[in-house]
Amino acid sequence: MSEDDKPVGKTAPNAIFDDPQGVPIQQTMFRDTPAPFYCVYCGISGLTTVRSKISSAAVVGCMIPLMLGVCFLCPSMDCLWHKYHYCPSCKEKVGDFEKFDKCAVMDPSNWTQQSFALPA
Repeated sequence: MSEDDKPVGKTAPNAIFDDPQGVPIQQTMFRDTPAPFYCVYCGISGLTTVRSKISSAAVVGCMIPLMLGVCFLCPSMDCLWHKYHYCPSCKEKVGDFEKFDKCAVMDPSNWTQQSFALPA
């Protein structure tokens, strides 16, 4: 099965979700959760540190409750915020996962997606 024939949304059976501990990584998929990675800046391997920033999907998600006088933009909507991944050792940005799909507000199954890496 070629890379293009794989079903969308499926994770490869050999995916790594934790610290790769010396396993060579071909590609890291940065998503909502800490990702296994190899830092090109300082050379360590491990899991990234994730920071969140507001996205347009979170703003749209806030508009409906705002009509009722309440806005849940802060921690309760973190699942719709952009995620930026940093090396825990040297603090350099190593990846990001930006959410531009305003329809994600209506799709709870895609609010949180697990990060993973594919071995070489």
